[in-house]
Amino acid sequence: MGEAVGQSLPIAVGVLVSPMPIVAVVLMLVSARARANGVAFVLGWIVGIAAVGSAVILLVGGAAGGDDGEPAVWVGILKLVLGLGLLLLAVRQWRGRPRAGVEPEAPKWMAAIDTFTPVKAFGLAFLLGGINPKNLLLVVSGATAIVHATDARGEEFAALAVFTVVASIGIVIPVLIYFVMGARAAQLLEGVRAWMVANNAVIMCVLLLVLGTKLVGDALTILA
Repeated sequence: MGEAVGQSLPIAVGVLVSPMPIVAVVLMLVSARARANGVAFVLGWIVGIAAVGSAVILLVGGAAGGDDGEPAVWVGILKLVLGLGLLLLAVRQWRGRPRAGVEPEAPKWMAAIDTFTPVKAFGLAFLLGGINPKNLLLVVSGATAIVHATDARGEEFAALAVFTVVASIGIVIPVLIYFVMGARAAQLLEGVRAWMVANNAVIMCVLLLVLGTKLVGDALTILA
């Protein structure tokens, strides 16, 4: 299991520092239903990541090894596709970054967060955690790294649990800060939100570039 965790951990960190989900949870924590929506968002995020990761494990877990004990060719091909996908997203993030001095345009759904119920908060987090294209590629990449590292189903799900916990730290911390500090956390959280929005493109570009390069390198090693 140690190897599975080690292989997937860098990707989990990539999910952890994704700016937009952190911005979303911060906005919920300064809304009227802060406590309920914050908890619902965390739960939806965890379920979204766990659901996608579990689907990958159930579909391909135990089949990643070839007859000679080496990784199957399809694993290399899948990693290559995922790595190239992440590199493509990195290029799009860089090209779409706002010019110096220009306020980045926030997604339209953020304007409606003040009116969210816990059900909507859960649904948004589920979509951001497991279905959003950037996160989907990262979670599938992480689960693929897990099934590549071990054939034991129990170890695969245990490693996925660790992956999910690490990937959730970025949105859990603001919620914990709010529960500890209450209304006093508003100024601190607003500062985090503003910084994340301003630097979203650069942060994601660097992350996607590093993780995409790693996956492409792993793929070439398997296919060579």
